[in-house]
Amino acid sequence: MTYCVGLQMDRGIVLMSDTRTNSGVDYISSFRKLYHWSVPGGRLITLLSSGNLATTQAVISKLEERRKAPGERHNSLLDAPTMFQVATLVGEVLRETIRESTPSDTPEASGTFTASFILAGQIAGMPPRLFLVYPEGNFIEASEDTPFFQIGETKYGRPILIRAYDRRMSFEDAIKLLMVSFDSTLKANLSVGMPLDLLVMEAGKFEPLHLRRIPEDDPYFRSISSGWSDALRRAFEELPDYSI
Repeated sequence: MTYCVGLQMDRGIVLMSDTRTNSGVDYISSFRKLYHWSVPGGRLITLLSSGNLATTQAVISKLEERRKAPGERHNSLLDAPTMFQVATLVGEVLRETIRESTPSDTPEASGTFTASFILAGQIAGMPPRLFLVYPEGNFIEASEDTPFFQIGETKYGRPILIRAYDRRMSFEDAIKLLMVSFDSTLKANLSVGMPLDLLVMEAGKFEPLHLRRIPEDDPYFRSISSGWSDALRRAFEELPDYSI
């Protein structure tokens, strides 16, 4: 399982992913699920992946090959003229990969190879944009009504995002909010695990403003985890008593 989140902010976009993947209880390992590409002064593109590991890695590899190989213009992440066309490209590659992975005699097996992506990026002269790309290859864009996207194991970390998210908040507060969301998910589902990958995109800058991996023993994350647990207990104790 996976948990990835992208938050659209007034100042840019904040993204976080876990790194755990498992094939049964006796085989658990870590793989990167956050990828980024940049052209100084020109664009910054980030992808978060969820789903079948072979599928997501194949999609990333194909996007890399298109980026490096000479060919038709607008056919790679780094020369598509708009983020909409970047999203279209990611969707096409994802759909193609799932189709190629599905045995022709068992088309119903396509669900085995499913995957989805959160795509974030900015191209010079345009605002930062955030998309959710579905396994079918279609996608939606973040808006005022839907200002953040989650993929993977979404239910445990969603309540705090709904209650506390504000697109005007600082990057620092957005990171704190994501850490609470991930801590709630980690405690509820063992198939989501540390370390976490974090990337902050600031509007008008085409390199990550902040990029780091957060290990399990990270002092700040541990303080957030214990502080949130204590705060929940205090809040529960302060609620009005129920009378029978």
